[in-house]
Amino acid sequence: MRNFIVVLMLGIMITGCQNKTEQAVEKNVKIPFEWDAATIYFMLVDRFNNADTSNDENFNRNKETGVLRGFEGGDIKGITQKVESGYFTDLGVNAIWMTPIVEQIHGGTDEGTGLSYGFHGYWTKDWTNLDPDFGTKEDLKQLVAAAHKKGIRIVLDAVINHRGPVTDQDPVWPQSWVRTGPACDYHDFDSTVSCTLVENLPDIRTESDEAVDLPPQLVEKWRAEGRYEKEVAELDAFFEKTGYPRAPRFYIMKWLADYITEFGIDGYRVDTVKHTEPYVWREFRKVVDAAFEQFKAENPDKVLDDNGFYLVGEVYNYAISNEKAFDFGDRKVNYFDQAFNQLINFEFKWNAEQMDYESMFVKYDTIIHNDLKEYSVLNYLSSHDDGQPFDPMREKPFETATKLLLTQGAAQIYYGDESARVLHAEGAIGDANLRTFMNWDDIKSNPATQAILAHWQILGRFRSHHPAVGAGRHNMLSSSPYVFSRTYVKDDFKDAVVIGLELDKGSKTIPVEGVFAEGVSVHDAYSNTTVTVKSGQVVLNTEYNMVLLELTKSAE
Repeated sequence: MRNFIVVLMLGIMITGCQNKTEQAVEKNVKIPFEWDAATIYFMLVDRFNNADTSNDENFNRNKETGVLRGFEGGDIKGITQKVESGYFTDLGVNAIWMTPIVEQIHGGTDEGTGLSYGFHGYWTKDWTNLDPDFGTKEDLKQLVAAAHKKGIRIVLDAVINHRGPVTDQDPVWPQSWVRTGPACDYHDFDSTVSCTLVENLPDIRTESDEAVDLPPQLVEKWRAEGRYEKEVAELDAFFEKTGYPRAPRFYIMKWLADYITEFGIDGYRVDTVKHTEPYVWREFRKVVDAAFEQFKAENPDKVLDDNGFYLVGEVYNYAISNEKAFDFGDRKVNYFDQAFNQLINFEFKWNAEQMDYESMFVKYDTIIHNDLKEYSVLNYLSSHDDGQPFDPMREKPFETATKLLLTQGAAQIYYGDESARVLHAEGAIGDANLRTFMNWDDIKSNPATQAILAHWQILGRFRSHHPAVGAGRHNMLSSSPYVFSRTYVKDDFKDAVVIGLELDKGSKTIPVEGVFAEGVSVHDAYSNTTVTVKSGQVVLNTEYNMVLLELTKSAE
């Protein structure tokens, strides 16, 4: 514990004076935002922060549930509260991805884990409405505005593959819209796509081009809410403008595109990609791009930069080693071209466990800048539905941060990674263990947690200030001590950093030749120390085994 406290105090010193130094380093320098270098914070809305207790119970979802299987109160206002407090900025986060916020089924199901409600957001009842447990459309509007004010993008979660389970309160939609069987057995392409993910999860007929009427359940709901005519008029305009058939998938695409044109969100993480026909995602790309262009044309004052709309796909078990191809056994599919900017990289946690730093960095550099050129991956070490996370009991939180935030590609911080939220709860079954409430009390009062968070913050801010870390080219400068550079060039912007890992504490000599010129002043962002390059190297005397070197403003 003493070591944790020492690190904490040093971390507080670093954090306290870091802002001034960062201002000196970055003053008047426009750092281009690069999705391939993004740090994306992912949370379950219901489990992150409860800022409005008045919306904690809706639709009589008040039956006793299995452990961590019910709504617990987190909401959109809670995310906005943390945006405005600077929590994400301090962590170096430049994009937030949250679980789906659309209206969920009103009933619950029992799959042998106790009664479950749709707190996680993946059991859609109505794509056109927000679930009141999460908040209102005005809440979402305020979140996007608050985030954009701080340079943080908002990524929502899109589900086109399925609806929520059938319950007494949530009757099944017509067969022209959904299939209710067979359940997928995942042996090949067809048994992964033309089926339901599990029993009682109606699968949208995304393969159909047949024109279908609105489900009567949705018509009845909209009429009761007094918005039927408005919704139908918007659908008529969409289909007339695009020429798409009134097939199920295009209804849903239109509904999802509305969150772009109405709120100005910056991207979608797309759920269950491999369970839907590949051409659907190329169609979705066209729809969201058109919506994003419309939003920018109508709201030029709200445009953050010239980046296009971001799409990252969840192709379960996709690995960066497969490059662009996902293999179903009987068929390989490329989900990148004309569809996704990135895919979630399910391999990274194994690389982090099994590979040394240099081998891992060389591998990612080679694949990203060659076979995946113009695309990238989203790396993660823990998630909401991965039952084999890198460090579930949080015994290696410092190592987790170092590996995740310094590896090339985009990085996904799962809520509580940065605060060592343990991924286990007594009595919980399966993925419920991954979904405990955010441990704000630990951050407030536990010195060990505060020390861990300080480490994540320093690395996160360094990464956010230097796109070279996530999107640059890697080059080892020395194997012992282990020192490497990352360099990045985009138009007139050039960025270079030198990083040292697993170094000796105390005095250390770091080679920087070929990266930083002789006599220039460089800053170590980890210890907040400024030194001068002499004979192609710098000498630092710090209590840390890591250095994060950047040019000072005066040296540029």
